Amino acid sequence: MVASLHNWQWLVDLLDILLLAYVIYRLMLLVKGSMAARVMFGLIVLLACHSLFQLTGFQTVNWLLDNLLGSIVLVLVIIFQHDIRRALVALSRSRYGKERDSEATSALIEELVMAAEGLAGKKIGALMVIERGMSLDTYMAVGTEIDAKVTSEIISSIFLPYSPIHDGAVIIQRGKLTRAGCFLPLTQNPDVNKALGTRHRAAIGLTEIADAVVIVVSEETGRISVAVGGKITRDLESETLRRVLSRLLEARWLT
Repeated sequence: MVASLHNWQWLVDLLDILLLAYVIYRLMLLVKGSMAARVMFGLIVLLACHSLFQLTGFQTVNWLLDNLLGSIVLVLVIIFQHDIRRALVALSRSRYGKERDSEATSALIEELVMAAEGLAGKKIGALMVIERGMSLDTYMAVGTEIDAKVTSEIISSIFLPYSPIHDGAVIIQRGKLTRAGCFLPLTQNPDVNKALGTRHRAAIGLTEIADAVVIVVSEETGRISVAVGGKITRDLESETLRRVLSRLLEARWLT
């Protein structure tokens, strides 16, 4: 019996290795392209140095690294706080979300597409933020309360150059336009294209820390982009924008 179990131990070890590899792979996908990825690489280097110093007998350096690595869990939580929050929100949405009226969602998408198309044709810059699972109330403190149905006419009028609230972003929550003139955090990712302006950097910055979808209309080129998950897709035609929004604004929303 013992010999039989021993013969299967290699399979257990293999599954153990594969499970660990999968966890590492998912973690790397989570932080890919973000500042957290660089910090994670630095931690790996630190662990390698710690192992090396243990072999060479540097007692002072080992003491310092032992104390630092003793708080590694807390360090990781701080570093990946936004990523952990996004993951938990996604899990909550998949478990507790309820079906939103698909017709209302389609109507919302149409209004957003028409607004983006109209603004792009006139080369009027715009930022349209659509809340999903994670609340955006933090970014509404400096905005102007609107509380109106989302229509292309209202959105277009907000971003006209002579409008007093044309700077900043509009925020859409639960199918309603709730705020305008909101300022978003700029991305700190050094890999972002240096040619991107403030609007695009703000769209990327917000989606790095929240699971929102942001539509950007460039004032310089009139081109339409969509940011989500810290990534931006540029130069979208109206039909492509419609498909992208349909995929991102899925039928499951948090109440």
